[in-house]
Amino acid sequence: MKELRIIFMGTPDFAVASLNALVEAKYNVVAVITAPDKPAGRGRKLNQSAVKKYALLKGLEILQPVNLKHPDFLDSLASFQADLQIVVAFRMLPKQVWAMPKLGTFNLHASLLPDYRGAAPINWAIINGETQTGVTTFFINENIDTGAIIKQETTEISESMTTGELHDILMKLGSKTVVETVEMIEKGNIDPLKQKEGDFNPAPKLNKDNCRIQWDQPLEKIYNQIRGLNPYPGAWTILKNNGEEIELKIYKVNMVLEEHKISPGIVLISKKQLRVAAQNGFLDITDLKMSGKKRMDAISLLNGYTFHEGCNMF
Repeated sequence: MKELRIIFMGTPDFAVASLNALVEAKYNVVAVITAPDKPAGRGRKLNQSAVKKYALLKGLEILQPVNLKHPDFLDSLASFQADLQIVVAFRMLPKQVWAMPKLGTFNLHASLLPDYRGAAPINWAIINGETQTGVTTFFINENIDTGAIIKQETTEISESMTTGELHDILMKLGSKTVVETVEMIEKGNIDPLKQKEGDFNPAPKLNKDNCRIQWDQPLEKIYNQIRGLNPYPGAWTILKNNGEEIELKIYKVNMVLEEHKISPGIVLISKKQLRVAAQNGFLDITDLKMSGKKRMDAISLLNGYTFHEGCNMF
């Protein structure tokens, strides 16, 4: 076991990979801080975070504070006498917490900062059609995602890659980068780089408005939005069919570049194809979900649902 005393903070699967990498590298994780259990499902059964489940398996000390400024939590945190704190997909920390360890607190962020500061960096990199992204470790300060950069690693984004696929690539790359960052800090081999000032691409929270498809947008922009919201939370639209309006989530499409004079959003149906007109071509939907139904391929929907002439999406 290495001497450095580490506290790890995180909640979802993305964070588990980094925690596991630290444990596998024999680092001394003295405590894990994660979100409180939340009721989920019809039975409102308490659901543990992915990080808590992993920490229980490994017999790690666990704290689940509701209030990060509560004196009892701060006392507990101080009692571990951590040299370093590591944050991966957790929440904003008060200064009393991030300033506590002598070697500081660093965060893993799933973008090449200063681009894509914010809550949804993986989604927005794909939505904006980026061909490259990466991960950044940086020391936490008063402002979100603005601290001095310790280490960055890059990866390519292919034209067809979804957020789910990129998430898994960055999760693995991030876990490796976290361990390498700890090694650098342990050896005193760091030269933190102040982030540049200026206007950079943001990564705000995803909401109902910014996940809705605007069919009058260029073909490629809609295509990128759909793959950037796959699998979660899903790009959505309203299908108007014979006077009925149904909410759809669309997960996968193929682009067909073709000049036409059909209004954007008009649906074109054949036995084996669900096609929607866009500004400079068509999108062939291959994977979707109707409100109240399971996710399915388009052929299954075409076999069991009647599309009437003149139906459209908006």
